[in-house]
Amino acid sequence: MEIIRNRYFGGERPLFAIHDTKLVNVTITEGESGIKCCKNIEADKCRFIGKYPWWHVDGSLITDCVFEVGARSAIWYSCNMVMRDTVIHAPKLFREMRNVELENVTFNDADETLWRIDGLKVRNVTMHEGTYPFMFCNDVYVDGLNTDSKYVFQYCKRVEVHHAMITTKDSFWECEDVVIYDSEINGEYLGWHSKNLKLVRCHITGEQPLCYVENLVLEDCTFGEDCDRMFEDTTLQADIRGSVTNIKNPRSGRIEVDSVGSITIDENILPPADCIIIQRKNLAE
Repeated sequence: MEIIRNRYFGGERPLFAIHDTKLVNVTITEGESGIKCCKNIEADKCRFIGKYPWWHVDGSLITDCVFEVGARSAIWYSCNMVMRDTVIHAPKLFREMRNVELENVTFNDADETLWRIDGLKVRNVTMHEGTYPFMFCNDVYVDGLNTDSKYVFQYCKRVEVHHAMITTKDSFWECEDVVIYDSEINGEYLGWHSKNLKLVRCHITGEQPLCYVENLVLEDCTFGEDCDRMFEDTTLQADIRGSVTNIKNPRSGRIEVDSVGSITIDENILPPADCIIIQRKNLAE
């Protein structure tokens, strides 16, 4: 493998179509498409400043690098990439890609980041600001995610999440086949219009969570006091610890909970309208 050290590259496509190359302490300055149509590229302790610096690359290892604000839309149309210990200040990274692994990565502007990725592994990732990260992704595994970005995980399929702290709004909308373990999800309208959504040992806050869901499963979950109008038009099997404020018009299934502040069943409930709600505290009395 060729090694390029301690260099600056700028302008249009300075490293076009290179292959089997390692960049060490290299800076891609102002310009466009610094690394494009390449194969088997490594970058260590590099800095990316110009636009679109990493497109159409097959086989990448990026470690201890920085993508500055100007490196917007930095990594698109690439596959088989591993990124570790890297800080990203630019929006709109990672689009239309396959087989991506991120570990110890910080996004300081996660706007429209990680779109249409097939095969994504995330470990110990922090995401700040922005909207719609992870949209249209498939086959996603997450272990360690802290994000305050808005509208996280929409239109995703086959997602498994562990140990996440998600503070957002409208997360996991119109998703399919999602399992979330040992996580905290804060924000309004969690999981609306999703299918096959399962949460295990999670804590949930925010208004109107988990409505219009087909086949929702909850195991040992807890809810904040602000969770009202829960489960409207949802089919579910739920084992909830502690109390909940309000349940409204669940479509069918079974809910076991310690206690409920109020239950709303009105003329807007949809058939079969046969959900069983069991309050364990009342049974104990």
